[in-house]
Amino acid sequence: MTKAIDYFYTHISPWAYFGHQVFLDLAQQHGIEVRFRPVHLSGVFDASGGLPLARRHPVRQTYRLIELQRWREKRNLPLTIHPRHFPVDPTLADCCAIALAACGGPVAQFSALAFRAIWAEEGDLTDRDTVAGLLSKLDLDPLPILAEAEGETARRTYADNQALAIELGVIGSPCYVLEGEPFWGQDRLDLLADALASGRSPYRPV
Repeated sequence: MTKAIDYFYTHISPWAYFGHQVFLDLAQQHGIEVRFRPVHLSGVFDASGGLPLARRHPVRQTYRLIELQRWREKRNLPLTIHPRHFPVDPTLADCCAIALAACGGPVAQFSALAFRAIWAEEGDLTDRDTVAGLLSKLDLDPLPILAEAEGETARRTYADNQALAIELGVIGSPCYVLEGEPFWGQDRLDLLADALASGRSPYRPV
């Protein structure tokens, strides 16, 4: 039976951007199914004691800026430290990914474009035309996908993803959950790789 990883992320997370392709390559290397689960972090933070960026202590906000520069260099990815359209509500882009996943569409490629749009190209992911342009780059008709993203089914899945994230102990984006064991942060991908390579049983709280 093929193993699967639940991939919880939101497109306004620079850390998910840094880890996106590295994670996908790792999953492909090990023949792992990826279950894409875009999630709004508001309820996740409320349940886990996390804080949105603007409410964090200034020392933590400053340290984040240093880490962004380190990981930009480490991953060799373009990144605007202070993008024009951040923070914004990620619901439209996140739900487009949900709609694509539901129909077997190119969700991984869409998310890569969405990450790059906000973090490297000053794109506004709340703007319908901007998101439509990303879908068009994938040779997709954007109108039906946007309609699905704005519809009840995708929004219900978005809420379900949040509830599942809370149940599984997800505390931020990205989080990769393998057999119930969460790996929070793209800086834990080496540990996820070790777990996949060894085939060990998942760790549980003791």
